[in-house]
Amino acid sequence: MSPVAESTSRLIESDAIHKETNGGHGAVVPFALSSVESNARTYARRFPCTFAKGDGIWLYDTDGNKYLDLLQCAGALPLGHNHPIVRQAILDYVDSQLPQQCLDLATTAKTAFVQELWRWIPAPLSSTGKIQFTSPSGSDAVEAAMKLVRIATGRSTIIAFDGGYHGHTSGSLAAMGNTDTKSQLKTGALADIAFFPFPHPDKSPFGSSVTDSKVTADLCASLLETKLADPESGMTKPAGIIVECIQGEGGVVPAPREWLKRLRRLATEHDIPLIFDEVQSGFARSGTPFAFEYAGVIPDVIVMSKAVGGSMPLACIVYDQKLDKWQPGSHAGTFRGNQLALVTGARVLAHMRETRMWEHAARMGELFKSHLFERAYTYGIKQHILSIRGRGLMLGVQLVLPDSIIEDGTLAQKVQAIMFDKHKVIIERGGRHGSVLRVLPPLTISSEEVVDAADLLARGIAEAVGAN
Repeated sequence: MSPVAESTSRLIESDAIHKETNGGHGAVVPFALSSVESNARTYARRFPCTFAKGDGIWLYDTDGNKYLDLLQCAGALPLGHNHPIVRQAILDYVDSQLPQQCLDLATTAKTAFVQELWRWIPAPLSSTGKIQFTSPSGSDAVEAAMKLVRIATGRSTIIAFDGGYHGHTSGSLAAMGNTDTKSQLKTGALADIAFFPFPHPDKSPFGSSVTDSKVTADLCASLLETKLADPESGMTKPAGIIVECIQGEGGVVPAPREWLKRLRRLATEHDIPLIFDEVQSGFARSGTPFAFEYAGVIPDVIVMSKAVGGSMPLACIVYDQKLDKWQPGSHAGTFRGNQLALVTGARVLAHMRETRMWEHAARMGELFKSHLFERAYTYGIKQHILSIRGRGLMLGVQLVLPDSIIEDGTLAQKVQAIMFDKHKVIIERGGRHGSVLRVLPPLTISSEEVVDAADLLARGIAEAVGAN
């Protein structure tokens, strides 16, 4: 066993027994990680075990149990756990003697990363683009994007959409549709956001009488168009519009192509910068290099994190140079120069681009949908599945009360527990009332693994239904 592995093994064993130094005495006291972690923790509650190893689509706990990981750090591991390309990049970095952290200083790693990233940026933004690295989280990248457009336009209001998710820092939280965290703050700090309806294909924001998704999309666009043109709307001219082309945490809801085209046109006509949050949907996840490419539109700002670092923490925004009006130091962060992430990011992005991994993601996504629908009929659970939404390998299974459009969060919670406890599958929930089972496997998933995952999920739903 290597020194690192041996050290890790000892650390794992100490999860139950913790050696605590107290007043010079090495007292051994019982210790559980959950006893000292914050009440705000989330995933650790739903998946209560200690993981010791990861390999591709698999996770292993300290008891030797093997779990099929359909969460993959919320999509931040595009090649899965410990992919050989990532492992080699890390080893090469350690041997290279590159600096560890450099703020925003130029380094060879940073140059190589930006060169590779620019191969992903579509024209004309690739010829007019600027990049700003942020602290390594999607939330801070969203903060930077909002700050950028506010400074550039001299305006304040940001348009966001129902069901959107943009992070948990103050500004990004303000633009989030879900109100659970907001309601705890009880302050007036979350301001200058104007919310508009998002064209949900299964549940129109305009009521149950609207059942045609195209009508819903047209109504959403028309409402925004009317408000922007109305001098009595009560909304000052916006500094920007921020949107996910596929809402992730909001239930895996893809924006219709024509709605995105119309949004782009309205933003251009009213001189409002358009921000696409591609933190989760970007870099081959949705079956195209970026999710917005499905609609053939180009934003003024792209927000990136998760996969951009090739499994290591990294975040940045790329934006049109016309917005580059902020002054030096307007956005900063100690770890925005994460050299290790720049190395792994460049290596992983190059691999995904050279292999056109978005095409594999598109094929595997369609295979998952078709097989799950097939198994739903086999297990007699079709009446509990309203739809399987999403594109590529960013998918969501909408569970409802039988033969209705009423979200069934209780069933989804039971399915999640059964999948973890019985079938050893890690799957996250999202959407309204937590009624959507979210599927975010590594983009390297094989067709056999897709079929197995869909079959296990169908069985889990059937077992949960039978337990009602």
